[in-house]
Amino acid sequence: MINPFELSVVSSDAFREIFQSMTEGIIVVNKEGIILTTNSVAEVMFGYDNHALGGKTLESLLPERYRGRHLQFRDEFNHKPFPRRMGIGRDLSALKKNGSEFPVEISLSYSKAGGNFIVIAFITDITLRKNSEVALRQSEEQLILYASELEKKVHLRTEALNNSIEELEKEVVVRKKAEDDAKIALEKERELNELKSKFVSLASHEFRTPLSTIMSSASLISQYKDRSELEKVEKHVQRIKSSVGHLITILNDFLSLGKLEEGKVEIMDETIELKGFFSEIEEELKATLKSGQQIKVGFDPNLDTIESDSRILRNILFNLISNASKYSPEDRSIYVNCTLGNDKINFSVRDEGIGIPEKEFKHIFERFYRASNAGQIQGTGLGLNIVKRYAELLGGKISFTSQYGTGSTFTISIPSHPKAK
Repeated sequence: MINPFELSVVSSDAFREIFQSMTEGIIVVNKEGIILTTNSVAEVMFGYDNHALGGKTLESLLPERYRGRHLQFRDEFNHKPFPRRMGIGRDLSALKKNGSEFPVEISLSYSKAGGNFIVIAFITDITLRKNSEVALRQSEEQLILYASELEKKVHLRTEALNNSIEELEKEVVVRKKAEDDAKIALEKERELNELKSKFVSLASHEFRTPLSTIMSSASLISQYKDRSELEKVEKHVQRIKSSVGHLITILNDFLSLGKLEEGKVEIMDETIELKGFFSEIEEELKATLKSGQQIKVGFDPNLDTIESDSRILRNILFNLISNASKYSPEDRSIYVNCTLGNDKINFSVRDEGIGIPEKEFKHIFERFYRASNAGQIQGTGLGLNIVKRYAELLGGKISFTSQYGTGSTFTISIPSHPKAK
């Protein structure tokens, strides 16, 4: 049934049925923000009876803290309308009739009906998804606590291996002793590699299973706290913090790889404002850089915005910039450039790091492969494989140049529809 505020645009029986059967809430307003019509999903979502929303202002469905700013947003949209998603990078909330708030995602479109400008809002209640995200974060935190104890064991075994090598170098004059120490060192190295392999398998498996016993990994800190041994507590807290970044990278790699293998990565094209996009990336990565390292960003003067999937593009650049930092010494810059050429948008990340041996070029995008000069630098060997597959999902490709001991440049080329300044 169409209420008295509906426009002629929803007058046909076929369109009425489509309008009312949509799974998203739909609200149609005029330029002044007065609600003209809604579908039944929107009425149920906001807790109103049939047609009770007609004639109200759109701002009445927003929490008080958003209303003043929303008036400005509405004027800007009326002045320069284009289909878009609201609140990219921010959490949005709506207000039910009973005064309770709930999280939403909103997409805007517009049209004309009877010569009148109307705005159409598509609203999705994402309460279940938000609750799932909270549960997932809690599971990740528990896994990190559990894995920190295992990482500590790996660290201890690494120290033991290094000590054996030092002893071997000091006792080179005794041939038999050197041979015995070498056998011991190789055996310990083999055990260390097996331990790492088991950890990879364990982390991948445990991430998908209940983690009820993970809190036991914090027992040692609890004991020190009970005995007021604050120095030891701080020491273990710092160890946990230093391993968290590495473990999160491993978890993210496994999650990304899992989604790619299962074909669950969907492409969502949207308008990306490049200046803000790179500013956010630079700000988020700043804390992970080594001492003296800087990210220097450059743009093609003809580029302002592009159309692509910002989430996937962000993951690609995060991975490449993090690699550039990890494999470069302190006080070296990382150069990020975005250029337009041959109907492609090119993103390049150049470092002044250790480079890649030429004989290993053909293996660099293989899963779990790490260059021979990576040494003790931590990594899963999954990052570049994931970046390559993400680039292909965007219809693009990845290429690189590298000079051993001097640095590397990785370039992602993707098709897009750039908007000139």
